[in-house]
Amino acid sequence: VQLQASGGGLVQAGGSLRLSCAASGQSFRSWSVGWFRQAPGKGREFVASIFRSGGSTKYASSVKGRFTISRANGAFMVNLQMNSLKPEDTAVYYCAASRGIIYSALEDVEQYGYWGPGTQVTVSS
Repeated sequence: VQLQASGGGLVQAGGSLRLSCAASGQSFRSWSVGWFRQAPGKGREFVASIFRSGGSTKYASSVKGRFTISRANGAFMVNLQMNSLKPEDTAVYYCAASRGIIYSALEDVEQYGYWGPGTQVTVSS
């Protein structure tokens, strides 16, 4: 499956952005989807994920209460609504998908086999 992330941009601290991840013409209903981010000079870190079965979600502690992951458009998209953005949220954001990942491993970057090319999010202070 080919993934495409969109919705990045430049926003002031305290603002909001919504990122979207779409698969190539198929539904995410049987896939778990995660969002990860990578800031300059740092490794790729987990942000949020939604599990294939039942839609359970997980969040990194740094974004909990500010970001919301959800399926949309009949499960053909997965959105990441980002509110109360901070300069430390600045990074390239990637969506990733996996069919076989187990719930306890949703935060593990190595468990995702499909990745989109990323979209830049820049938060100015």
